[in-house]
Amino acid sequence: MNRLIITLACAFGFSLTSNVNAETLSIERIHQSPSLSGSTPRGIQVSPDGQRVTFLKGKEADYDRYDLWEYHIPTGKTQILFDSDDLHTGPEVLSDEEKARRERMRVYGSGIITYDWSNDGSALLFPLAGDVYYFKIGDKKAKRLLETNAFETDIKFSPKGNYISYIREQNLYVMNVATGKEQAITTKGGGNIKYGMAEFVAQEEMGRMTGYWWSKDEKHIAFTKVDESPVDNIVRSEIYADSISTIEQKYPKAGTNNVYIELAVANLDSGKVRWVDLGENKDIYLARANWMNASTLTYQTQSRDQQILNLNAVNIDSGEQTVLLQETSNTWVNLHFDLRFLADNKHFVWASERDGFKHLYLYRNNGELVRQITQGDWVVESIKAIDEKKGLIYFQGRKDTVLESHVYSVSLDGSNVTRLSEANRFHSATFSSDASVYVDSHSSTNSPAQVSLHQADGSMITWLEENKVDKDHPLFAYTDSWVKPEFGKIKAQDGTDLHYRLYKPTELKGKHPVIVYLYGGPHAQTVTNSWGGNRGLLMQHWVSKGYVVFTVDNRGSYNRGKAFEAPLFKKMGFVEVDDQIAGVTFLRTLDYVDPARIGVHGHSYGGYMTLMAMFKGGDYFAAGVSGAPVTDWRLYDTHYTERYMGNPKTDDQAYTDSSVFPYAKDLKGDLLIYHGMADDNVLFTHSTMLYKHLQDLALPFEVMDYPGKKHSIRGKNTGIHLYKTITNFFDKHLQPMKTVE
Repeated sequence: MNRLIITLACAFGFSLTSNVNAETLSIERIHQSPSLSGSTPRGIQVSPDGQRVTFLKGKEADYDRYDLWEYHIPTGKTQILFDSDDLHTGPEVLSDEEKARRERMRVYGSGIITYDWSNDGSALLFPLAGDVYYFKIGDKKAKRLLETNAFETDIKFSPKGNYISYIREQNLYVMNVATGKEQAITTKGGGNIKYGMAEFVAQEEMGRMTGYWWSKDEKHIAFTKVDESPVDNIVRSEIYADSISTIEQKYPKAGTNNVYIELAVANLDSGKVRWVDLGENKDIYLARANWMNASTLTYQTQSRDQQILNLNAVNIDSGEQTVLLQETSNTWVNLHFDLRFLADNKHFVWASERDGFKHLYLYRNNGELVRQITQGDWVVESIKAIDEKKGLIYFQGRKDTVLESHVYSVSLDGSNVTRLSEANRFHSATFSSDASVYVDSHSSTNSPAQVSLHQADGSMITWLEENKVDKDHPLFAYTDSWVKPEFGKIKAQDGTDLHYRLYKPTELKGKHPVIVYLYGGPHAQTVTNSWGGNRGLLMQHWVSKGYVVFTVDNRGSYNRGKAFEAPLFKKMGFVEVDDQIAGVTFLRTLDYVDPARIGVHGHSYGGYMTLMAMFKGGDYFAAGVSGAPVTDWRLYDTHYTERYMGNPKTDDQAYTDSSVFPYAKDLKGDLLIYHGMADDNVLFTHSTMLYKHLQDLALPFEVMDYPGKKHSIRGKNTGIHLYKTITNFFDKHLQPMKTVE
């Protein structure tokens, strides 16, 4: 098979040739403090006045408990702003709504986990343990604004910082910061009715975590009213170690009813509420809302089949509406957050995949297209900032290589696309609101994230967290046996290039077993030149035991354009499996690989892919570990599933063909399935149905289920147990210490 091996000159923070550091990386150490990733700030923001960089940092003794820190740019001083233990100690009792919200946000840990700057940079707002703290820059301590028995969520500053807003018991409230006076914007929330809140699929699948939006002049708030009564109640059991809770969850399975959603605008002074006419068809999705100016609200609606996306504008005084633009597709339209209204009050920037790749476009505020700004066979990932005075847009994209995300600038006229970030690194940038400086968090496969401050032209100002892997770094002791992966390409059946990453043992003795790690689903990419966190550390552990570790991004995965994604439309579990088999076919050409000892592992969609690989590719995979798998797409939610599979009411055969059940009878190898027994995303039912099916077929398999755990199966000791369970299973069935000539 034709293949091209690509050598990446990764920027390492340490030497791979040292003989001093000979400790063996254990699974226990991967999950212990201090973190082997080193000091890795998250939640990085540049204050709106451009004076400070703030970030969250885990404690050295417990990297999952976060404090709020700052770097003061004028003085170059780094200091802790708030130690979470000074404000609250002991367990943090979260509401069920907050637990679910954090699960949807993929936010974990304790202490200060989120915070918000006022737009003028004068104050900070952050929740902690169910209360809200306000800090005025220059004050000696934070002020506790809310002390209630209820749990407040989705807490925000108003644009001018005069108010805070929040959700309490399914109603929207605002509070005047100066007076402490609270105003209820809505009062009738409760039961099936939620005001200002994002429904399940909005959070999980649309990335919309809120249901309310302030106008820029603080005079109005737009908010949603969500009626969950049409949605089916899913009665499920959350099984804990010492109890079983019966949960009634509003979960819209594919082909069933979604919520009924409305949009309104409230006047803070008068209390008057105006409802926005969303059209006659109520079976739609409200995907986004943004204020164009003080009198114009824009909102995005998706058709149920997600093949039409409208950007609508409504005058909140007259109620007059216009459709500014429409995106269409014969498969699906991907959502994004790349809508920016310019300060000239005449133009906006929008992202579209209409030419096959996600690019930026300039529009007039009336919806007239001015020009396409970026173009080419590569994708823009996201807009980071716009400097209107200089006429520049700063964005992240994959122009240089799909394996790395870089920071670029481009003129509003489409000229001079310039890469600002260092090559051979994977970057994530956070710009100041005036686009004068940005913070760059960057890594490679063998170098944990380093954080630096830059001028807008890319020139470095200073390190914020160098995180260099030297003798004082927790990772240093393990670097002697560290393996640098190889990157390359293989061909899919249709000739498409597929990128892969390959780890191989430092000492090749005979033929080695392989663990294929995969995800395989849409809107995800696994083969990148970036630090892999605990999962990447686990791969290094496997390699140290004698495994070859391999990953290939099949067709259907992200950042390659629509043509690369589209083959799985109404055919999940087909081209993905074909491409994974193409990967195994390549592995079989390597003289150090034992073709009889190839295993496969993935979680979530990767768990589904593991099952399909084992059931449909039994001649290629000898053992598989499937984590939290989807087994029948009829059981998964509307927005995600119907986007790719159509509606089961009209595409029933596609659902049958993409289910794992028709193929389970062909299981040949050894299979382990694990699942969180309180999973509210991929319901535990997916696995129990498969358990029963395999038992009815009299096919042996192994199970490891986790009481009380959600989809992500969090917890340090749980993580140790899970990683050991996976590794021990492969050790038993693939025998890495066995030498095969």
